[in-house]
Amino acid sequence: MKHKLFPFLFLALLLITGAFPAVSENHRGGTLVYGEYGSPIRLVPILANDSISIRLIELIYGSLVYYDPDGNIKGDLAEKWEVSKNMKTVTFYLRKNVRWHPLPGEKEGMPFTADDVVKTFEIMMNPKTVTSIQSRYSFIDSVEKVNRYEVKFKLKRPILNVLGRFSFKILPAFLLKGYSYLKGDENILLYKHPIGTGPYMFVSQEGPNSAVVLKAYNNYHLGRPNIDKIIMRPFADQNIITQTLLYGGIDLEVRVPPRDIAEIQGDMRFELEPYSTLSFSFFGYNLRNPVLAIRNVRLAISYAINRQEMLDSFFEGKGQLISGPFPPGSWAYNLDVKPIPYSPEEANRLLDSAGFTERTKDGIRKRGSYKLEFDMLVPISKENETTKRVILAFQNYLRAVGIKINIKWLEWKAWTEAVFIKHKFDIIYADWLFDDSFDISSLFHSREIGPGRNNFGAYKNPEVDALLDEAQSTLDIEKRRTIYRRLHKILARDVPYTYLWTLTNYAAYNRRLRHVIIHPTRFFTYIKDWYVLPKGSE
Repeated sequence: MKHKLFPFLFLALLLITGAFPAVSENHRGGTLVYGEYGSPIRLVPILANDSISIRLIELIYGSLVYYDPDGNIKGDLAEKWEVSKNMKTVTFYLRKNVRWHPLPGEKEGMPFTADDVVKTFEIMMNPKTVTSIQSRYSFIDSVEKVNRYEVKFKLKRPILNVLGRFSFKILPAFLLKGYSYLKGDENILLYKHPIGTGPYMFVSQEGPNSAVVLKAYNNYHLGRPNIDKIIMRPFADQNIITQTLLYGGIDLEVRVPPRDIAEIQGDMRFELEPYSTLSFSFFGYNLRNPVLAIRNVRLAISYAINRQEMLDSFFEGKGQLISGPFPPGSWAYNLDVKPIPYSPEEANRLLDSAGFTERTKDGIRKRGSYKLEFDMLVPISKENETTKRVILAFQNYLRAVGIKINIKWLEWKAWTEAVFIKHKFDIIYADWLFDDSFDISSLFHSREIGPGRNNFGAYKNPEVDALLDEAQSTLDIEKRRTIYRRLHKILARDVPYTYLWTLTNYAAYNRRLRHVIIHPTRFFTYIKDWYVLPKGSE
């Protein structure tokens, strides 16, 4: 997957890949080695904004609640909870047997308490914290420590499926004394050695591009995980991950490139497991650029590209074109809005209507002295064969209608700073992931414009703002569905993005790995019950 954009929205719907019997003690032990294209950026909840970090954080940290494979809310750090009759107060009663992973050199960890929950929330919601998940929790008015093992959240308004919103990871308050916000550049132990309450403890990472080693936490409050050790191996070249799997260098590939699927399907040593993320890919525009602020220019770009050809050629057709900012198949998607068809003729007509009728010697359209030329920023972590083909195809399609695209590859940190902090870009290629609320307010509401916010393109529409606010204030799912379908229609018309496709992902793993149930975005939510058979016992 191109490196996923994770200023992000967590998924609460789950994919079940199978039902299995209970696991015996005899299945304990072994090592799971899995491969990732790239390395984690920062293993700290709240600050993490890349998919590799998110998967590792799922192994290391805990949350108040989580969804089981049947879609039921289960307690993780919380033992039980109460929602008030007016649905404006949620009280969590915390488990009393939870301890944080031991600090380096120590044998026993600190006890987990209500202080950790309060501290995490206060840092997460501090405006100075460099995070993009605050809008997801803006419905919470305050958090109160009732006693050592009880916390009470007061809500600004009732929220549908409110318990599922409390799946954010909890940080250790004792390591954050003196900090009221985080920017990512502090000298904190957590940045180098994560300390969580999850099923696996951080052991080592020798360097930023080295393997991450984790080991089972014997005192894990939900029961010791079966697999003793987990090693994440980073790869600088996505093209060799599958070959490493086939030759036994790794046991699991999180996302198989579409072109490698057939090869794995033909090998009886491996399972190929599809898992559907509620996500979509897009080209996003910076509307601060006065030319990209012209709707007909953005619409022309959408008409100029052959998305079906790209989907078929680069992703083996394993996906579906979309017409707006929701995944197809979701309750929020408006089937009456059709994807913009490929029509270079219409693209040329729209560009003419926008006044770009002249051409330079090299065929680039211009209006007066202004040429239709844009900078497209792509993080180096996305520099793989499939992404390169998409970007180059985009460049060629636009060149055919007189638009020049300059591709600029940046290190991930520089890319996120340029796009989300400084807003020094014209076009990006990225993805969004959703939870079951499909709350797009952080993407398109005008209050979400600014450094570190998800509305990086500075899109503004008062009608959209009003509809987003109305959607958040209603508990009527049918009314919300109606609002979202109206939003879909408007956001398709306004074209703040060129909406591309949603893809079906595939994980591949050695058949020695058993009891595998995959969470679509966090992946390892159910890792405790996975196990590895000894070699030769398949």
